[in-house]
Amino acid sequence: MEVLEYSLWQNFHRIIKIAMDNCKNSNYDVSYHFIDTNKLIKLAKNAKRKIQDYRLSRYACYLIVLNCDPRKKVIALAKTYFALQTRKQELSEREYNKLTEDEKRIYRRRQAKSGNYSLNKTAVKSGVKDLARFHNAGYKGLYNGETADDIFKRKRLRYREDILDNMGSEELADNIFRIAQTDAKLRRCNVDNEYTANSVHYEVGKEIRNSIKRLGGTMPEDLPTPNRSLKELEKGNKNLK
Repeated sequence: MEVLEYSLWQNFHRIIKIAMDNCKNSNYDVSYHFIDTNKLIKLAKNAKRKIQDYRLSRYACYLIVLNCDPRKKVIALAKTYFALQTRKQELSEREYNKLTEDEKRIYRRRQAKSGNYSLNKTAVKSGVKDLARFHNAGYKGLYNGETADDIFKRKRLRYREDILDNMGSEELADNIFRIAQTDAKLRRCNVDNEYTANSVHYEVGKEIRNSIKRLGGTMPEDLPTPNRSLKELEKGNKNLK
């Protein structure tokens, strides 16, 4: 509110409500992008009062800016910022589409590695002590009950091979989505125990699986295993690194 130079909460809250309607009409989850929170503010004589507040996603900020007073200079600057970010995203997607399948696999594998690093930290903060069991919960949800070991055996991998190194770009994308959404939900819901964290990971994986099914996509366990692992590719072609 302050950044966009609004002085009255009533006026700014009206814009938030419009942005929330836009979000809903675009078939996005309002509760994910506009997290309703309360905070305490200090008044005179050490008194405190609860006021309404929101934690916003980048998309929520974008919708709010679109509905703000266009006569304000700061709003014009904000719109320019989001337009430039959108353009950058378009360029990166165009560049990605030019990659070969092997190059896409390497690109996605790096995303999965980075995502798992963040997820592991969030999981530990959420009370997870057995990370192997935690990750298996996610795989079970996404792969219809299969654990990492089950996936390893189904792919007929050699000893100590990594299952993520033996996935195609589409299967990696499914797992990247699982990883990112689990990380976000653990933080959003302030999960503080291992049982709930494992349940969240399983439910996220299952929900992604259901979405793939609704869209008519291929289940991850039915996607082909590439002929060569990423370790083999990187050894054979240093330019892909």
